[in-house]
Amino acid sequence: MNAPLGVILAGGLATRMGGGDKGLLTLGDSTIIGHVIDRFAPQVAGLALNANGDPARFADLDLPVIADTLAGFAGPLAGVLAGLDWAATQGASHIVTAAADTPFLPCDLVPQLQLAGGNLGLALAASPDGRQPTFGLWPVALREDLRTALQDGLRKVVLWTDKHGAGTALFPDDAAFFNVNTPDDLARAKAML
Repeated sequence: MNAPLGVILAGGLATRMGGGDKGLLTLGDSTIIGHVIDRFAPQVAGLALNANGDPARFADLDLPVIADTLAGFAGPLAGVLAGLDWAATQGASHIVTAAADTPFLPCDLVPQLQLAGGNLGLALAASPDGRQPTFGLWPVALREDLRTALQDGLRKVVLWTDKHGAGTALFPDDAAFFNVNTPDDLARAKAML
C-alpha cells in the first residue's frame, strides 16, 4: 500500500474548552495542532485539515481545509467522509485520520495502522484505555457506504468499523492519545512537553 493521505480532524465544537479552535492554542513554542502536524506529516503523502466554518483562520498552517459535507456537526465520521471525498479527488486509495487536539500522537501511527488494516485497509488505533476512533486507516472504496450510513443517522465510529471487520493497531502508551479537551488538560500537556 502506498503512503496514504492524512486528515487532521478539527471539526468539533470544543465546548469543554469554551468553544473556538483548541488546536490553535499555544503549547510550548508551537500550537497543539502544530505538534500534531510535526508528528503526522512525515508519515503521510499529503495532509489536509477537516474543519467547519471560515477556513481563513487556519491560513497559517498552509494546508487544504475541507469542511464536512453533511450539515449539523455529525461527528468524527462526517470528518472521515469529507477526508475520503477529498482523497478521491487526489487519486488516493486511503486516508489516515488523527485528532487535532492530540499533540503526542504516535510517530509510527501510519505504519502500525497499515499492518493492522488487512486486505481492506481499515483499522482503528487502540491504547490500553480502549479504541481511539478518531485515529484510523480508511479506504476510499468505502466512502459511499459510509455516506449512506451517515445519512441513515449512524454516528458511532466503532459500529461502522466493526461492521466492516476493521483491524486494531494497539499502541502501549496511553499518553500517545492524550487529548486536550479542557484548560486543565492544556496545563497537563504543557507539563508533559
